Amino acid sequence: MAVLPAAVRPTIGLAYLFARAADTIADTRLIERRARIVHLEALGEELSLARAGRIAAIVDAAAGSQSLPAERRLLERLPAIFAAYRGLAAADQARVRRLLATIIEGMTEDLRVFPGEDEGKLAALETRADLDRYTYLVAGCVGEFWTEVHMAHRPRLAHWDGPAMQALGVRFGQGLQLTNVLRDVPRDLRTGRCYLPRADLARLGLEPGDLLDPAAGLAARPLLRELLGTALDHYDAGWRYTVAIPRAETRMRLACAWPLLIGLSTLDLLARSPNWLDPAVTLKVSRMSVYRLIARSSATIWSTRALERQARRLRERIRL
Repeated sequence: MAVLPAAVRPTIGLAYLFARAADTIADTRLIERRARIVHLEALGEELSLARAGRIAAIVDAAAGSQSLPAERRLLERLPAIFAAYRGLAAADQARVRRLLATIIEGMTEDLRVFPGEDEGKLAALETRADLDRYTYLVAGCVGEFWTEVHMAHRPRLAHWDGPAMQALGVRFGQGLQLTNVLRDVPRDLRTGRCYLPRADLARLGLEPGDLLDPAAGLAARPLLRELLGTALDHYDAGWRYTVAIPRAETRMRLACAWPLLIGLSTLDLLARSPNWLDPAVTLKVSRMSVYRLIARSSATIWSTRALERQARRLRERIRL
């Protein structure tokens, strides 16, 4: 966030805070699921200014249930976040409002599809189309929003084909979210969520519950390879998006290149892990590796060729 151009930082920063607040509400297990959905819908309605005054009820219900002080502070600061949001230009308010409506739709669907909080009520998405829809609702839509905001505030992007760049931005976001989905499979299973489609698992002779045994990782690996391939295709779209950013827009380029580089490194860890279904195994890019990626890309961000070369090296390491 800090590397973004100053002109877009308030709008994108506030959208991020709202999304994090919504995510915190959705994950508050001490609140019954139906109540969480009500609070998420109230958050969205408050953004439209149609029903002001419900934020205090959300804060009272959700903030006190947070075990993490940072999440509690975020919810307690919601009135101040709304005040800053109402200080945005009307067009930027509308962009934030559309984005959060989509994200909240994805979160409420998630709460309905997955009714449990542990492996005892494990549920799964049914099809690959359901997974694609999920990754759009909670992340792909951010690519549309990101493109709209930058095009509105960065004159150097006046030549962009808005719909085409938004489409690339959608795939950019979906690739990052699919990376999160694949990395978090073992932990999600134990909270009642299987994002690997039931139809794809059935093709391999597996049920969602079978994945609770880490030994099933070998039998499920063909599906992992397929989904890694889908993620890499999305990343290719993300790189086309990034290199289309004018060289003079260094901050925007960096803000796009960094998550792609870190995401590719995460996919590499997944592809190499023999125990990818073991919840005791943490697949996370080390802090030192992140610093190296940031340093290398910061030195070459102005060069499209050098940036593409760095991405290609990371991609070629991933063996499907």
